Amino acid sequence: MYPKVKDIELVGEYPGLVNAGGGYVWDEVLEYRVWCHPEDGAEDLDEGDDYFYAFGHYNDAMEFSKNTVGAEEPIALILQKEHINEPESGKYIHIKEERLTEWPVEFLSRPRRTENTIPDFLSPNAPNNRLDILRGIV
Repeated sequence: MYPKVKDIELVGEYPGLVNAGGGYVWDEVLEYRVWCHPEDGAEDLDEGDDYFYAFGHYNDAMEFSKNTVGAEEPIALILQKEHINEPESGKYIHIKEERLTEWPVEFLSRPRRTENTIPDFLSPNAPNNRLDILRGIV
């Protein structure tokens, strides 16, 4: 249903604190995460702080989430080799720096970034709804 991770051997080795959301495009899924919250009934493993479990497959993460008190639904840790910054509504900037960020898994329904995705999105000839490019419709 969702993409495979880039390297199953590295699942669980990525930093816990990363960006959240944004960037519009994705290059690789690194792992699927399930965050657990002691204040919501999850086991307290870190003096009341939230924590996550990392998974190499979405289905495993979802099963864990459904069967664990205080757990969120899975999210994806993704690598963006390049991304689109939107500092203000409708103003887009092409950022050519790698970053890790957590995304709702639903965003992975967008096609993976290609070499043309961002240039097409920023083109003066882009359709009125630029998001159609990211959705793979145009």
